[in-house]
Amino acid sequence: MIKLKKILKENNLHEAFADSTEFQTTISYLKSKNKVLLLTTSNRWEGDAKTGDVPKSTILAQVIQKVLGDKATLVDITKLNIFPCEGNVSKRDGNNCGVKAAMLKDKEKNPSGELRCWASFNNKTDELYKVSNPLLESDAVVFFGSIRWGQTNGFYQKLIERLTWLENRHTTLGEENLLKDKVSGFIAIGQNWNGQEVVKTQKQVHKFFGFQTPDELYWNWQYTTNPKDETLESYKKAYPKFKQDFKLK
Repeated sequence: MIKLKKILKENNLHEAFADSTEFQTTISYLKSKNKVLLLTTSNRWEGDAKTGDVPKSTILAQVIQKVLGDKATLVDITKLNIFPCEGNVSKRDGNNCGVKAAMLKDKEKNPSGELRCWASFNNKTDELYKVSNPLLESDAVVFFGSIRWGQTNGFYQKLIERLTWLENRHTTLGEENLLKDKVSGFIAIGQNWNGQEVVKTQKQVHKFFGFQTPDELYWNWQYTTNPKDETLESYKKAYPKFKQDFKLK
């Protein structure tokens, strides 16, 4: 723990954060991996220079990235131009998702030749390759998201739908599971409702995809368990409580 606390201190992070149970468990697990991909999906408007507000789930991802150092790559999904899923799994003429004809023919964007998504194929400005390339090169990926209206936020949902070709290739097309040796995680931050259930659901989703889903990488923080607490006071107290719980400065 001495080394971890030193790293936190050097990065202007409260060293007591190392004593957080969830953090300890997650970091200990990820430190055993060679390449870790951290995907953040919660957004804020960046135009208000006074607040400089960073989503709480993104703060956690940034802390983990700093602790893991060169092992970790962080990609902010909200900054990418990712087109919506085209729904090719359930077309009138059948399932056409992830077929070889959908392979993106671009050596720079698709060096492995594994990216087979019609939305990437049909839209030249689509940036899913900025996720799929590091994902295929990593041995662990952790998704960070916010809970909105009892579900994952829109950026995460768009992303996971756009990655369906990875799941479809082995479940429907009978090809190799490209994710079989990779572990995944989902860390959620919410205010007052359904966080645990969302994490449980996403863990099952990731199992369907073919990931290994260790318990150490699936957890949720929520300010209150009262779903009817929508007071301004509650929302104002959530961020200080978050900082207190995770020993952040």
